[in-house]
Amino acid sequence: MKHAIISHVGIAVTDLEKSIPLYEKLTGMKVKEIEEVPSQKVRVGIFSTGGEKAGFAGGNIELLSGTSEDSPISKFIAKRGEGLHHLCIYVDDIEKQLALLKAAGIRLIDETPRLGAEGHRIAFVHPAGTNGVLIELEEKPK
Repeated sequence: MKHAIISHVGIAVTDLEKSIPLYEKLTGMKVKEIEEVPSQKVRVGIFSTGGEKAGFAGGNIELLSGTSEDSPISKFIAKRGEGLHHLCIYVDDIEKQLALLKAAGIRLIDETPRLGAEGHRIAFVHPAGTNGVLIELEEKPK
């Protein structure tokens, strides 16, 4: 059996510019990049944990800030406050994984992949089917 590799942990923040210095102090790392994903109405501050230097990708931290009040991140913060938003797991074949989950009766937010940060193909699994945790699937970069 293959083991899951965590791509990243997503943390919802109200103010990305104020949160980046805090996480730089907490982690001892500098933010790798800041990217806007217009289709998701979010700005993302990506902290690389350096896994790629050790021969694996993943284990990163993403700070997520909504770019509008109707952004999913802004709605999340309004309802639950800042904090852990999602856990992202790498998959080899995202279409195959979505089909397997759907066939198993697991509720999906995305039945087809979409583009996320860094241009990677992603899809979300509804927290109602995952013990209250929002799970993002990300296809491993080839």
